[in-house]
Amino acid sequence: MKSVPTVDKYMTSHPHTIGVDQPLSLAHKMMTEFRIRHLPVLDGGKLVGVISDRDLKMVESFIDVNSDTTLVSEALTEDPYSVSPKAPLNEVCAEMATHRYGSVLIVDNHKLVGIFTWVDALKALQHLMDSRLKPI
Repeated sequence: MKSVPTVDKYMTSHPHTIGVDQPLSLAHKMMTEFRIRHLPVLDGGKLVGVISDRDLKMVESFIDVNSDTTLVSEALTEDPYSVSPKAPLNEVCAEMATHRYGSVLIVDNHKLVGIFTWVDALKALQHLMDSRLKPI
């Protein structure tokens, strides 16, 4: 039996990020342009949270919200789920499924080094099935 791979094998390295003091309109533009659903949020280079497309849609649905003046800091999720790059893939996926997380931030020595999303999890599943199972 083969060993369980670590999350760093399947994570997206060097993810796009956004500053805490940026407007929601920029977050929305970045997500559209890069075709992503999660942006880690930094404050002076330090990871402080994550903002998702769902967060944006919810906050932007309020009548008095102007996405050009409302800041990412007002919509982010603080203290997001994060793991080491060497965390076992099965444990990360189990935690994501249990808590219905759309992404996991990968942190090494207090520095953001990647992101692992449910899309990455599906790619990992496909790779593992292709490499470890015989077709029926």
